[in-house]
Amino acid sequence: MRSANLLVSKTLAEMAKVVRPGVTTMELDTIAEQFIRDNGGEPTFKGCPNPFGPAFPASICTSVNEVVVHGIPGSQVLQEGDIVSIDCGALLNGYNGDSCYTFPVGEVSPAVAELLRTTKESLYKGIEQALAGKRLGDIGYAVQHHCEARGYGVVREFVGHGIGREMHEDPQVPNYGKRGNGVQIKNGLCIAIEPMITMGSPKVEMLADRWTVRTQDGKPAAHFEHTIAVHHGKADILSSFEEIERILGE
Repeated sequence: MRSANLLVSKTLAEMAKVVRPGVTTMELDTIAEQFIRDNGGEPTFKGCPNPFGPAFPASICTSVNEVVVHGIPGSQVLQEGDIVSIDCGALLNGYNGDSCYTFPVGEVSPAVAELLRTTKESLYKGIEQALAGKRLGDIGYAVQHHCEARGYGVVREFVGHGIGREMHEDPQVPNYGKRGNGVQIKNGLCIAIEPMITMGSPKVEMLADRWTVRTQDGKPAAHFEHTIAVHHGKADILSSFEEIERILGE
């Protein structure tokens, strides 16, 4: 699991090198797919089935500005001041990795930078609660409380998930909840925790392509994700932002 997740993390670090104004989201997808395959993995998003429509056509999700999740790479050109959430999954040696990072494109506004900072903070707040004996509601509560206390919206329709030999497994891991509620956390549990946080209303809508999900009010959204394994009673983060943050100077 760690090898698969570190491959995803290295792929996202490659994205950090090339995200800039003037780049298209399809160019990002091409680079990501080649990197995953060159390192012995398979991009698990490509061909992912959809109960509402066609299979996902690309290797990464590129969700720009008000797009919350599942943005499809294409001809869209990134502009100065945009943000782009790049969600990436890879299968390596029979196991799955999954991680997401929201990148600033050039200089972003202070308000957007604060949204990114708070969303990333909430991810680690949730991970802190992933302790054997606690419950998934403790994770969701930690994310929700941190973000809503600062005036942000927490998306309800899309959640984190179990992960292992399949990309999406039980249990679901919401970014909201009540302390002490939900599935009990035990050693051996592998989950992807992924706050999806909006600057305004948490209400979202799906576009006609049956994949892209955007905020109803058109305000930006951020998305950060780590895959963790619970062992020896606490969370071990299998993915990594270290190289990304080094490249971005964060």
